[in-house]
Amino acid sequence: LAEFFRKTYGPTGVFNAAPFEGGKSWAGARPELRLIAYDSTGVAAHFGILRRFIRVGAVDLLVAEIGLYGVRPDLEGRGASYSIVMNALHPTLAELDVPFGFAMVRHALRKHFARLGRHDSVAILEGVRVRSTLPDVYPDMPPTRNEDALVVVVPIGSS
Repeated sequence: LAEFFRKTYGPTGVFNAAPFEGGKSWAGARPELRLIAYDSTGVAAHFGILRRFIRVGAVDLLVAEIGLYGVRPDLEGRGASYSIVMNALHPTLAELDVPFGFAMVRHALRKHFARLGRHDSVAILEGVRVRSTLPDVYPDMPPTRNEDALVVVVPIGSS
C-alpha cells in the first residue's frame, strides 16, 4: 500500500508522497477500515475509514472520516472512483451506522468530487476552517493545526 500511495500521491507533490516512505501506509491516524480495489496489476484504488467525533460549532457529531483516497493514475477517468464509492464506500458507511461520511481534500480535487457526487447528495463546503491534531508531536510546535481544506460531506443516516 505504501508504494501505491507514493506513486499515486507523488505526482501531486513530493510533500504529499513523503509520509509513505519506509513502508508506512497511513499519514496520520491509522484507518479502522480500508476499502481496497485490486485488478490484475495490483492495488487499483483505496479509501481509509475511521469513525470519530468532530465538533461543528458546539455540537459533537459522529462521522466516518474518509481519507487516504487514491486511484492508480492509469485508471483515472475510467469510473474506478465512482464504482468503489457506490459499490463499497456507501454500503460500508451504512453498515457502520454513521450519519455522515466526512473528508478533507485539496481544493484541486473540487471538480473530481463534484463529479463523484452528481448522482448523490454529497455536499462540498468551501471556506471551512478545520482544526485537527498533528500526527506527530514536536516540542517546538503546537499540537494542533488549522487548515482551509475543501470539506466533503456524504450523508448516510441523516440529511
